[in-house]
Amino acid sequence: MKKTVTKLADGRALVYYDSRDDVVRDAPDHRPLDPISTTSEIRHDALLGDAVAIASHRQGRTYHPPADECPLCPSRDGRLSEIPDEDYDVAVFENRFPSLAGDAGRCEVICFSSDHDASFADLTEEQAGLVLAAWTDRTAELAELPEVEQVFPFENRGAEIGVTLGHPHGQIYAYPFVTPRSALMLRNAAAHRAETGRNLFDDILARETAPDGHGDVDGDGGGDSGGRVVLAGEHWVAFVPYAAHWPYEVHLYPRRRVADLRGLDEAARTEFPQIYLELLKRFDRIFGEGEPLTPYIAAWHQAPFRAAGREEFALHLELFTIRRTSGKLKFLAGSESGMSVFINDVPPEAAAERLREVASK
Repeated sequence: MKKTVTKLADGRALVYYDSRDDVVRDAPDHRPLDPISTTSEIRHDALLGDAVAIASHRQGRTYHPPADECPLCPSRDGRLSEIPDEDYDVAVFENRFPSLAGDAGRCEVICFSSDHDASFADLTEEQAGLVLAAWTDRTAELAELPEVEQVFPFENRGAEIGVTLGHPHGQIYAYPFVTPRSALMLRNAAAHRAETGRNLFDDILARETAPDGHGDVDGDGGGDSGGRVVLAGEHWVAFVPYAAHWPYEVHLYPRRRVADLRGLDEAARTEFPQIYLELLKRFDRIFGEGEPLTPYIAAWHQAPFRAAGREEFALHLELFTIRRTSGKLKFLAGSESGMSVFINDVPPEAAAERLREVASK
C-alpha cells in the first residue's frame, strides 16, 4: 500500500491509499474554497449521561446531488470535486460538514472506489483489503491525537438509512469521549469477568461456534439455541446474535481477540475481504431477486484508547438492515425510541437460516 498525504484548497487533509507503489498523486485542488467554519459543540445529557453533538452548520451540507455533480467522484473533464486527482483507489479526507470538529473530535470521509455506481460488495478482494488497510491506518493516526478517545469507522448505505450521497463511501468518527454503547459493553465485560473469571466476548463467540449450538453466556440457566452462524472462516466468524435488535443483523468477529483494527495479524487481514464481501452479497439477496439493494449500516466496534478495561474489549463489526421484509422498514417507534427496548419481528435463528440460504453458488 502507498499512502500519499496532501491538502485540499481550504486546508483540510486528504489522504490517498493506492495498491501500487508507483502511483503519483500530486494534482492540486483548484477550487476557490473559503476556510472551513464549524459550530460543532458537545453537550452532555445530565439525565442519561449521553453526549450529544450540536452541529448547526450541517444543515447546509450537500444533499442528493445529480451523479454528474457528485463531490466524491474524481475531478474530470473540468468538473472539480473533493478528490483533485482524475482517478483513485481509496481516498480519505476531512469532512467539509463535520459533526465533530476541533476539540470536539474529527470526522473523515472514506471513499471506497472512484466508481460512482459501485457498492462495497462490488469491490475485488484486493480493493476491499486496501479499504481495511486504510481503516487501520486512520485508526492508528487518529489515536495519536490527544483529544481523541475512540475511533469509529462505519458505512451507511441506502436512502432509507438517510444517505445523501450515492457514491460508495463511509465515514470515520474520532470521538473526544467514550461512546455510551462502548461504555456499556465495557461495564458488562467487567461484570462478567468479576462473576465468571472469563472474558465476555470470548464466551459469546464460544457459544455461537459450539458444536452443539448451546451455551449459557447470560447466566439465566437455560441453553441459548444455536444455529446462528452465517459464515465461518479460519480467522473470522459471522453470526446473528442471540438477542438481535434488528430484523437482519450480523456480527463479524476475528477468532483471535484484539482490541482494535491495529491488532489484526496478516492472516486475519488476508481472509477478511473474502468473508466480508460474501456477507455483503448475501445481504443483497435476502429479499429476493428484483428487490432494490438492501440498505444497511456497517459499524466497526473498537476499544476506546484509554478506558479502563480496554484489554477486555473485542474488535467486531456489526452489520444490519432496517428493512424487515420486502418493501417494509423497521421503524424505531415508541418502545425503541422512547425506552430503548427493541422489538424484533424476525427470530435470529430464522434470519441466520435465510442468510445461509442465499450463499454464493
